Amino acid sequence: MRILGVDPGLARLGFGIIERGPGDSLRHVAHGCIETEADAPLPERLQRIFHRLTELCREHQPSVMAVEELFFSRNTTTAFTVGQARGVALLAGAEAGIAVMEYTPMQVKQAVTGYGRADKRQIQDMVRILLRLSSAPKPDDAADALAVAIAHAHTGRLGELEARLAAKNRTGWVWERGRFR
Repeated sequence: MRILGVDPGLARLGFGIIERGPGDSLRHVAHGCIETEADAPLPERLQRIFHRLTELCREHQPSVMAVEELFFSRNTTTAFTVGQARGVALLAGAEAGIAVMEYTPMQVKQAVTGYGRADKRQIQDMVRILLRLSSAPKPDDAADALAVAIAHAHTGRLGELEARLAAKNRTGWVWERGRFR
């Protein structure tokens, strides 16, 4: 299974691609960042993110995209703009026809380090160890995206199973939206 992890951001969106192989072994495929210019209009920045993520999906053929959920306690303006970039990432996954899973920062930390309040350094060290890399991936946004992908590799099977079971129990009517699925 090939997994595309995404750490959302508007100025810098991190991505990391790994493969889960036999015996749950993990292999690093690629990582990096999609950067946008601060002085560019917002629609153009979002379009760049969308197009680059679409290219990555076409090039690497992931079977799932794992995206980190947002957690902001102070700056709501930043939360809104990052939320827009996150929405574009979700759209790119949906348009590519791949499953899209979402993980909170605490879920990512728990899955990667075994401790839900791990610091950035602990996460980077575990990413390096789990993917058998000679050094921690840089920049930090790419390392975070690899951590999201690893979180899915470690916990995704349960989430996928739960989603399948829930789908079997659906009546077809979505009350919140007043329509059939």
